Amino acid sequence: MYDFLLTTNDLGLLHETKKFLPSNYEMKDTGETSYVIGIEIFQNKSQGLCQKSHINKVLERFRMEYCSAIPISIQKRYKFSLTQYPKNHLEWKQMEAILYASVVGSIMYAQICTRPNISFIAGMLGRYQINSGMEHRKNAKKVLRYL
Repeated sequence: MYDFLLTTNDLGLLHETKKFLPSNYEMKDTGETSYVIGIEIFQNKSQGLCQKSHINKVLERFRMEYCSAIPISIQKRYKFSLTQYPKNHLEWKQMEAILYASVVGSIMYAQICTRPNISFIAGMLGRYQINSGMEHRKNAKKVLRYL
């Protein structure tokens, strides 16, 4: 048995589809959905989709649950480059402990599902997953604070 979610802004089409599917497939309607794949769904148009629960779990995972929020994700003045990579053994060890790729992956998941406004910075951070340095980490943390 498979789970699926029907969404539309055409109620007539929704009702037709909900009549058609059970007549052709074994299934049951569980009613309105409020939560799916880490995304909270609001049935009114003013709120839509929210990943607050996912973002809070990410903040806890990276020990940032008590961080203060910031109003914007990244400033244009921040520059990213390969010269910001770790330059000595100590810096490499520090970056290994950070799990930078996991932070970036969590940011990208939020970006794909509900936060397209962070697409640019998520892409920029993703470019440096192999050779990331402390500046990349600081900027990733700023994005988490923004979220």
